[in-house]
Amino acid sequence: MGRLDAIDLSQSLSTKDYERLLSERSYRLAQLRLALGGKLGESGLGPGLLILFEGWDAAGKGGAIKRLVAPLDARHVRVVQYAAPTPDEKRHFYLQRFTGQLPGHGGMAVFDRTWYGRVLVERVEGYASTEQWQRAYAEIVDFERSLHLEGTIVVKFWLHLSPDEQLRRFKARQKDPLKKWKLTDEDWRNRDRWDEYAAAVEEMIERADTPWAPWHIIPANDKKFARIAVMDTVIGEIERICATRNFPLPQPAGTRL
Repeated sequence: MGRLDAIDLSQSLSTKDYERLLSERSYRLAQLRLALGGKLGESGLGPGLLILFEGWDAAGKGGAIKRLVAPLDARHVRVVQYAAPTPDEKRHFYLQRFTGQLPGHGGMAVFDRTWYGRVLVERVEGYASTEQWQRAYAEIVDFERSLHLEGTIVVKFWLHLSPDEQLRRFKARQKDPLKKWKLTDEDWRNRDRWDEYAAAVEEMIERADTPWAPWHIIPANDKKFARIAVMDTVIGEIERICATRNFPLPQPAGTRL
């Protein structure tokens, strides 16, 4: 039994609780973001914050990112979406295309898809050789450790949902003219290889789960629950890391989920 199998996908939130918690978490995130950016208090710039999102197709990454950054000033956060590497990017070491968007001290960046594509889609679809994706675990772990040692808070998410829920969302997208564009032939092909991807995800989590950049698996069958869980995790990681580094933060308001 892997870590994905142990996730309770039945967790959910009522609309009333979701709206209340969303308001509370949004206020706290705005506080923390201003503090890290040196805009609140007199402590100067705090650690950089890098948030990485991976997950199944239709797991709700976009919606979770939207709610996460909504309470923040757009000048204080960078959201970057990564697709397949371009022909020019393929000429370089695969980590290179990510480095220009990394946050500096006091900065914040959110990556929608990440360097873990090397051990997920590139592995399963054969775009990387076995030798390339196998050595990538050590390369990625060392890279994230370097970011941590330079002061960056690294928060990694895998949004997990069931095959049945994914199918339901695929069919809903097919019927919605404003969302149909999100569903591609590649999504259906990836679904046909669910077991291969699940095995790759399990190995990714096992081999790249570290004290400096742990994986957070989010139950995403209920979108409302997943969005609050993401916000709670980001808040918790900022508070945890800043406490270890003696960087002062404003006192929180409200209660946690």
